[in-house]
Amino acid sequence: MKTIHNIFLAGALLAACAGASAQQVNVICSVQADWCNMIATVYAKTTGVKINLALKGSGEALAQLIAEKENPKTDVWFGGTGDPHLQAAEQGLTLEYKSPSLAQLYPWAQQQAQQSGFKTVGIYSGPLGFGYNTELLAKKKLAAPKAWADLLKPEYKGDIQVANPASSGTAYTMIATLVQLMGEDKAFEYLKGLHRNVGQYTRSGTGPIKAVARGETAVSISFVHDAPQERMQGFPVETTTPSEGTGAEIGSMSIIKGARNLEQAKKFYEWALSPGAQAFGAASKQYQLPSNKATAVDPNVPDFKKIKMIDYDYKKYGASAERRRLIARWEKDVNSLPR
Repeated sequence: MKTIHNIFLAGALLAACAGASAQQVNVICSVQADWCNMIATVYAKTTGVKINLALKGSGEALAQLIAEKENPKTDVWFGGTGDPHLQAAEQGLTLEYKSPSLAQLYPWAQQQAQQSGFKTVGIYSGPLGFGYNTELLAKKKLAAPKAWADLLKPEYKGDIQVANPASSGTAYTMIATLVQLMGEDKAFEYLKGLHRNVGQYTRSGTGPIKAVARGETAVSISFVHDAPQERMQGFPVETTTPSEGTGAEIGSMSIIKGARNLEQAKKFYEWALSPGAQAFGAASKQYQLPSNKATAVDPNVPDFKKIKMIDYDYKKYGASAERRRLIARWEKDVNSLPR
């Protein structure tokens, strides 16, 4: 009888283990590959839940969610600039979920949640600024840019790279920042002046800082948290933020409406908001400011207290119609001009 009881117990344990091993969560990850892979590995080891990872930029991720709307194959979307997350919320692609962890987050992360009707949340933030190659500037006898106005100087002609706003959240953040800083018409006059000095518009937001690091261009407009890892590889890269003021991205996370593994999605979401999980950004050499106030902040993370930030209206400039309108105006009024 005892033997039968033991066999029954062993069978129950095996069934429980099999059930645990079958647990999974499908995550689109829009941060750098090292960070995505670190999260997936640690989460699987510590919880026994497998993460099926798809690495996609935020624009590509949004396109996939739209395509899969009737039959979602994704449970959680982690990272990437906040605008596409707000658009997903606006289009009813993501689920309202009010996390019990919200009170632990910085006000900007909580605001991201409130403005989306709790369909997304801020997980990190990073300011927009300039990267520059110190050796190349010295060789060309150019001063490092300190202000938006500096980038219009004729001596920078052909020596500036920025991404294309049609494909890059970084570059769209630049347009939205300038519009809020100067007013729309003045911002577009500025962008026309900048266009004359741009040597190349890259597809991705990290392209310009990598070009600066390798001496292919002197100056980039990029998120300043993308520079430290280039410096660590021995490249002569420094950054600054514009004296007139600048905007910042809020990287976000959303649960997908119709998620097949909803309970697991919520557990992953809560874990991703914890200080322990948020430390994996810096551990994978990504230096945005984590949204949980209790997360240890790496010295390479930009000090927001020393940066003049504008009061960026994420709700207005994250809306699909406004984004489309501003990018269309940039294509027509700026990108069509000769350089």
